[in-house]
Amino acid sequence: MKRLFTILLALLAPVMSLAQSEAQIIEKINAASSKIESLECDFVQTKQLKILNNSLISKGKMYYSKPNMLRWEYTSPYNYIFIMNQHQILLKNSSRADVIDVNQNKIFKDISRLMMNSIMGDLLKDNASFEISIAPTKGGYTATLLPIKREIKQMWTKLVLFFDEVSLGVERVEMHEKTGDSTIITLTNVKINKAIEHSLFSVGE
Repeated sequence: MKRLFTILLALLAPVMSLAQSEAQIIEKINAASSKIESLECDFVQTKQLKILNNSLISKGKMYYSKPNMLRWEYTSPYNYIFIMNQHQILLKNSSRADVIDVNQNKIFKDISRLMMNSIMGDLLKDNASFEISIAPTKGGYTATLLPIKREIKQMWTKLVLFFDEVSLGVERVEMHEKTGDSTIITLTNVKINKAIEHSLFSVGE
């Protein structure tokens, strides 16, 4: 019996070590993200369409400020603004602007929450919505999130977050859809905890 226990312990040791390692990585990343009061960066978004075997590339600027304020502004090849300020969302292009109360629209609420939390890395705290695994990779860490909730499964098969080894911030997000399409967002020129004009988050534009 003692020998059997020793063998089982030896077999389980790598699994226990891996679980502890994942927990430690997630704890480090969560600690780093909790210190972020504001964030500004450039982004490149690549939309890969399976049916067309083609990629659509767009660029823009992103601004974030606690609590729950996000500005996602496309500047190329078109101009489009998405602003989330607490429970309100502004969608604006060159011809019209629409304000949506996310508390009255569950789809927008889920999408906006996932969008913000993925960029900030806060999805690693959402064990109720995702099965989460994370591992060290070259230059950082890669987290794979498999949806658990039905409403998220209807949109995505998995999300993949890439974290920088030094800053522990998100540098790339991959969103894989049920259709086979995917969206890859790469963040560059990241500035953390710099002053951001509050007017950038106004939904009354």
